[in-house]
Amino acid sequence: MAKVILSLNGNFQGEYELAKERMTIGRKPENDIAINNLAVSGQHALLLTVLDDVFIEDLGSTNGTYVNGKLIKKQALKHGDIIGIGKHELKYINENASAEADDFEKTVFIGSVSPQAAAMANNFGQPGPTGETAKKEQVQSMTVSQPRTSSPGMPKGKLHVLNGPIAGKELILTKALTTLGKPGVQVAVIAKRPQGYFLTHIEGNKDGKPIFPEVNGESIGAKAHALSEHDIIELAGIKMEFSYEN
Repeated sequence: MAKVILSLNGNFQGEYELAKERMTIGRKPENDIAINNLAVSGQHALLLTVLDDVFIEDLGSTNGTYVNGKLIKKQALKHGDIIGIGKHELKYINENASAEADDFEKTVFIGSVSPQAAAMANNFGQPGPTGETAKKEQVQSMTVSQPRTSSPGMPKGKLHVLNGPIAGKELILTKALTTLGKPGVQVAVIAKRPQGYFLTHIEGNKDGKPIFPEVNGESIGAKAHALSEHDIIELAGIKMEFSYEN
């Protein structure tokens, strides 16, 4: 099981197994990992476990959250990463994690009339929206990120986009983790594992309550949801059909 080791100035402070899907870090005692230091916000960061992998997300802290000295908002962790929270450090230990972990570098904006729309069109092979279509879809966008390489031996899944400016296009799920959504609105991740493909909520709330992705018209909740052939995923206003390559 993955764990983090808490230290201050090189001195051991505690060890925490990531036994829950969501574990908060912060100064308040009700956090799963409580750090009683003024440099730490009341609820500072979130550790989200998706099967064998873990994400770290800053929760709007005053002093920020760092991974290996780099200020982050949300990032997948790899074995040995050092998380900086105030003056404290958390070393991430998970030898079962995916072999590689990169920031979410590849971003595709769907339904934007900005220069990013052109980048989206280049990636998917069709022109971006224009005219009245662009106006109607200007408020709707989604990002696609594929930060990791998956292991062989399992049929490749794919997403068939059902609406929006690139309706009809397909995204092949070649990576171990594929992140979908619009940061600040709604984000989810699809994890490829030997048991199949799993969809998990990462980000998205309204009036303080989480807005979970839907599969076949029903909310998936906070836990990882196993995807089946021809499931319809709805996320950030975009509908996609999940299936396997023939």
